[in-house]
This record gives sequence, C-alpha cells and structure tokens, in this order.
Amino acid sequence: MEYRRLGRSGVLVSPLCLGTMNFGGVTPEKDSFEIMRKAVDGGINFFDTANVYNNGESERVTGKFLKENNLRDRIVLATKVFGNMGDLPNEGGGTRYHLMRACEDSLQRLQTDHIDLYQLHRPPSTHPQEETLRAFDDLIRAGKVRYIGCSTHPAWMVMEALSISEKYGLNRYISEQPPYNLLDRRIENELIPLCQKYDLAVIPWSPLAMGVLVGRYTQAGNYPEGSRAQRWDKNMSDARITQDGIDVGNAVSRMAAERGLTASQLSLLWTKDQAGITAPIIGPRTLAHLEDAVVIMDKTLDEADRPLFDELVHPGNAVADFHNSNDWMKARVIS
Repeated sequence: MEYRRLGRSGVLVSPLCLGTMNFGGVTPEKDSFEIMRKAVDGGINFFDTANVYNNGESERVTGKFLKENNLRDRIVLATKVFGNMGDLPNEGGGTRYHLMRACEDSLQRLQTDHIDLYQLHRPPSTHPQEETLRAFDDLIRAGKVRYIGCSTHPAWMVMEALSISEKYGLNRYISEQPPYNLLDRRIENELIPLCQKYDLAVIPWSPLAMGVLVGRYTQAGNYPEGSRAQRWDKNMSDARITQDGIDVGNAVSRMAAERGLTASQLSLLWTKDQAGITAPIIGPRTLAHLEDAVVIMDKTLDEADRPLFDELVHPGNAVADFHNSNDWMKARVIS
C-alpha cells in the first residue's frame, strides 16, 4: 500500500483516514473498538475525530482504544476544535480563550500528551485569524500539538492564514479538510489548486455524499428511519440529498457493478485518486462498512474511467450542496 505525505510535513499517512464521528454515538464503544482494530490491521494509520462529535464521546472512545492497546505511537491522531461544547458564551469558536481550554480537554479525553494534527473545524468569523494562529503556534511550541490544519475554509481564508503565518513567523497550516465527493466538486476551482501550490494536504470529508453515492436514498426528501439525513436538520439534508444527486448515485452503482466493485468502493476510489487529494475520511458505522472500504486502499482508478465520472458531474460543478454547514459558498448548484 502506498502511504502519502501529509502536506509539507513529510509525515506519511494511509490513503484513507478513519473518521470516528459515529463512535460513542450510534456506534457503541465495543463496536467502535472492533472497527479501529480492523482499521489498524488493514494498514490505516490516520484517525480523525473532533471535540464536538457526540459531545466528546468520540474522542474519549478513540483515546481509550489507543491507550488500552498501546497503539498511540502508531497512529497519526487528528482532532478538531471550534464547535460549542457547552451553553456558556465562550465555549466555542476560534478564539485563544477557547482554543487553550479546548486543547486541554481534548488531550484529557484522548488520554495523550499531544495531538498530531489540530484543526480549526470552521472558519473564524468573530475575530482576526491572527489570534487563532498565534494560539495554535503557542500550542505547538508547548509540545501539545505537532501540526495544525483547518477544515471547510474558503480558499481566500486559507491563503490569508498562510500569509499571516509567514508575516509573523508562526507555524502554518499543513492541511485543509473540505467536503468533497462526486456530487459536489466545487473545491476543484480554487481550493485544490491553492493546496497543490502551497503543499497542503487535502483530507476530504463525506466522500460518499452521506450515502447518496451508495444508494442509501431512493427519493429526495424521503429519508429512511434512523438515517443521518433523518436525524439532521431537514433543510441541510434536503440541500445535500437531491434528486439529481440520487440519479448520479444510481449511475455510479451501475458502473461499480460492471467493474466488480460496490458503489461505495468505486466512489471512494474516485475521490482517493483525484488530483491533490491526500486521504478521504471514511466514517463507518459498522464493521462491515469498514471492511468494504479498506479494499480500495491498494487499488488505483482506471484513467479510462475518469471521463465517465466527468460526464456525470462536470469538474468544478455540483448537483448537491455539501458546503451548507457554512454560509460562504455562494456558487450555485447546477445539474
């Protein structure tokens, strides 16, 4: 299996990243442990979590597994900070006030003395980026964080952050974690070229488009009981699960069957082997989901298939909106 550089850090990570959003929530601790064990045995050495996932339970379960199995030093461990962790006014955001406390809390839940990749979960909007970057720099200098990154930021803000870090001699971002899948390819217009130019890793979330690309949904607005779309805010789900997207997912399923793959495997393979991509984040709810995904780590997308995907959704375009957890992506979604 080919390991890939995590941006300009030189750290090597597996071509799939294990996302732990379900752990401590819909996936109980015992099942989460089985998934993590299978992931490690399969060659995955990159785990991603966040303090807000299940109100800290994802970090707790992940940290407990790594500690009890003496695997902490084998895993590149990433977590994120920004979301509200309580009802008080300063228990969220990208301020120095919040970051310093949130980092200590994450370290405690993860049962470790350092975070390998500490990411700002969403763009700061209440204060200049310099405050966030100086706080991150201090955490690195204190030995509590190895590298820093951002998630779901517009390209201009990533560029601004790099410029601020260069101007003041601060540690800079090495990665960006955006939404990216066949249904929403808009990061190809500006973010991917920026990350390639400045050697930032790209760690896409939702590569399976919330299950749309694997046939989870058959009709827009009609969500199975217990599905993520059914649990989430309806407006957000409706923007991500469109009829055009479902039609594309059906086409991918047919392509996958012709190639002896599952729809999820072919969709992951496409994302993994797109230009500029480091490691898509898979978020298995069950062991079977993980076993299905690891198959593609040592496979390569057939170059002859790329135009077929481009015909379904043209490069740089979208038929669903996976940036709708932010309000900065104004480009329209088209068929």
